[in-house]
Amino acid sequence: MNILGWIVVGLLAGGIARWIVKDDRTGCIYTMVVGVLGAIIGGGLMSLIDADGVDEFSLRSIGVAALGAVLLLLVLQALAGRGPRRPARR
Repeated sequence: MNILGWIVVGLLAGGIARWIVKDDRTGCIYTMVVGVLGAIIGGGLMSLIDADGVDEFSLRSIGVAALGAVLLLLVLQALAGRGPRRPARR
């Protein structure tokens, strides 16, 4: 897959993942980066179970990338904390 394919898959997968996780960050670049990193994560997980990862532009590739992006966003939310911040006590 060429660079344009990765960008398109990244945008689609990142948008789907942000919609599923209810991520409130905005931006085209953020969505694309989440999707491309999700494609790498999802492809790696798929290779562990002896299946094809993200290798061509297809619905399956977008699904694998979205799954990886959802996992990425959930890990980022767990590390950063999702709840409202409490004011510091004095």
